Order: sequence, then structure tokens, then C-alpha cells
Amino acid sequence: MIQVHNLCKRFPTDQGDLLAVDKVSFQVAAGEVYGLLGPNGAGKTTTLRIILGLLQPCSGHAEVDGVQTSANPDQVKARIGFVSAGAGLYQWLTVREFLLFFADVYGVPGDEAKATLERLTGLLDLGSFINQRCATLSTGQKQRVVLARGLIHQPPVMMLDEPTRGLDVAGSQVIFDYISHLREEGKSVIVCTHRLDQAQRICDRFGLLQRGRMIHEGSLSELQAATGRRDLVEMFLDILQVRSIPTESPA
Repeated sequence: MIQVHNLCKRFPTDQGDLLAVDKVSFQVAAGEVYGLLGPNGAGKTTTLRIILGLLQPCSGHAEVDGVQTSANPDQVKARIGFVSAGAGLYQWLTVREFLLFFADVYGVPGDEAKATLERLTGLLDLGSFINQRCATLSTGQKQRVVLARGLIHQPPVMMLDEPTRGLDVAGSQVIFDYISHLREEGKSVIVCTHRLDQAQRICDRFGLLQRGRMIHEGSLSELQAATGRRDLVEMFLDILQVRSIPTESPA
């Protein structure tokens, strides 16, 4: 569903060109959750923006559901649902109006949009506040509306950027259940997060980025075999060359 081939992206700076993405390649199959992970500045967001068709790569290309993002960005956007912790709601619309508005933006026929909204209302438990204005919703309710918006046009591909940022345990569990539902529906899913413990729990395979390059890629067992480390945190500490501070022996 998602194919990324040797992506490169440079940005001009006062000190010369910054190579933000350096020959990055990976793929995500239908029904697979892929964790695109790395510290700040690793190239995660730039890679996502190229896949979404918001940025043109300097070389290489990305495909979504067989469509090249650089050649047909509008077709690609219609095939992707995007969920971000920073995504806002239209405060003066009700939840129903908000979701049907986005269905219309994506060109979903009216009857189909209403049927999808009814399904998502049950799936994400929106019924008790479906007719409330978005401005009146709690943080958890807003979260559920953002998740529903990502699926209102029934895309084959989903991208989640820091989806659990600022959420408590209960709110994070909603995200985990949502991702499990996406997997069951056969969608290709990319998750970007700094929460490595959560990524290890929900993702099938991982791509570990550092300074624009793909350092390691594969399942957890494959990464463990390649690095000799037990978990993603230890792998990243090695990549970042972070060492624990030795404690002094008692006198």
C-alpha cells in the first residue's frame, strides 16, 4: 500500500543545504502498522509530508495505493487519513456538522457519508455528544472526533503523528484500540511517536531514523538480532551514543 523509494530532501540554510531525508526506503503492507521513529530532527515529519504530497522530494519517490505522490498529490490525499495530536476542530460546528463537512470535502456522497458517520459513531462512542458544538467537548471527546475525521472518507492508508501526546492512560488506550481496528480493516498504518514503549506495543515493524538516514528497519525480533538490544529504548540510546552516568563506588 505504501512504497517509499530512496527519498531525499534538502533544505537551504545559511550554513548550506541541510539534508533532512537521506535515501530513505521502506514499505508498509495492507493490515500492517509501521512505526517511523526517531528523535527531533531525524526526518520523520519531512518524510510524512512527502508521502502526503505536501513536499516534493529532491530525488526518489513515494507511492500510496499505487499512486505516486509527486505526480498526483490530490489523489494521494484522498487515499490517506491523517491523525495528529495538534489537529484542531471547528469550534462552532457540531460534531455531526464537522464530520459531514469533511466527508463533503473528500467528495463522499451524502448517503454514504451518513452511513459512515453512523458506523463511526458506534465505533468511537460519539452518540452522547454528536450534536454538541466542538467548543464544548472534553479533551477525550475531541480526541475521538479527530479519530473519526481520519476515517470519514474510508481511506486505505492512515498516518498518525504523535497520536497519544498529552493523553492519560485511558486516552492512550483509545488510540491503541483504534489502531487495532485499523489493522483489522486491512489498512496500511504509519505511526510517528516519541513514545518508544507504546510503539513497541502497537507496531508490527519499525524504521529507526537518525539525521535523515534509516539506521535500522524490521520487526522487533529482527532489530534485536541486528543490535543485540532488548528494546527500542536501548537501541536508540546506542544510536544517539548516550551512555548512562556511572555511579561512584562507596568509599
